[in-house]
Amino acid sequence: MARSVNLSQIRTALTQAGVRPAKRLGQNFLHDQNLARWIVQQAQINPEDFVLEIGPGLGALSSEILRRGARLVGLEKDARLVAFLREKFSNSKCEIRHCDALDFDTRILFAERNVKVIGNLPYYVASQLLLHFVDYPGPISLGLFMLQDEMARRLSAKPQTADYGALTLRLQLHHRVEYLRKIPRTVFVPEPEVASAIVRFTPRDEGQVGISNYKFFREIVKRGFSQRRKQLRKLLTTNVSNWEDTAKKIRAPLTARAEELSRGQWIELANLIALDDGKPAPQAAPERFPIVDENDRKIGTATRQEVHENNSRHRAVHILIFNGTGELLLQKRSS
Repeated sequence: MARSVNLSQIRTALTQAGVRPAKRLGQNFLHDQNLARWIVQQAQINPEDFVLEIGPGLGALSSEILRRGARLVGLEKDARLVAFLREKFSNSKCEIRHCDALDFDTRILFAERNVKVIGNLPYYVASQLLLHFVDYPGPISLGLFMLQDEMARRLSAKPQTADYGALTLRLQLHHRVEYLRKIPRTVFVPEPEVASAIVRFTPRDEGQVGISNYKFFREIVKRGFSQRRKQLRKLLTTNVSNWEDTAKKIRAPLTARAEELSRGQWIELANLIALDDGKPAPQAAPERFPIVDENDRKIGTATRQEVHENNSRHRAVHILIFNGTGELLLQKRSS
């Protein structure tokens, strides 16, 4: 297994690979071995983990990941680096794929256990990559990313701060986002124009999220942050007929602006106004099953709870839908 590289080794490796760092690909290579070790430590990697690394570059983080015994799949866009990495890591637990991470089919990760995603994300495409890999629903148990410091602060921002915005809520809705450390420009070759930072994503318990309509939540948040200086009562007039009553229910001031509402208050607000005039959604009648005898003759009906409590004979339908490539469509039942 190869070791992490230092500054002189970085330059030698780039020469051997015939690579001149490309600005269009956001290529800045980490040369601080101690920092690489610290970064991987924050992911708490062990031999039971499946790690997906976005943009392994020259393998500074890859070496540390493999040293901890985890399985590793690296997604590298630069074909020259793919050849270099495959030669460098002759490890049965390491696979280097030549692909754009945005084109990676994240559905295959659901077949793995203890999935962790690590990456030094190119600044110009960082938000798209984050939404691709950590948006809901997702299979990862932990995400660790190096980002432009400004974006890292936005993603980990708290309410009532200038960094707190729509993207903050989008990614914090299902994940806890921690700002771990600022990274100086001097640890990269070539040096980027701005400082970086490390953020860590860990999934929330979905049972505690409580969103009734995800699409509507995103629409309301986007509208609320569309003009940050305006009060929500003015921005949401088409959705809320009685802002005074709604503000009281979510414990917000009448003059509240978007950045003043916490994640929990935004969830409450979106749920309250999911229907016209902020009326709560009516409770659906319990689902009833047909009860049958041993000859499949209907002899009555019962609720789902009653059927399972009494172990009643009932009808059930299962549909398996496959596409032309043999993929199975999984049904998501209503709550």
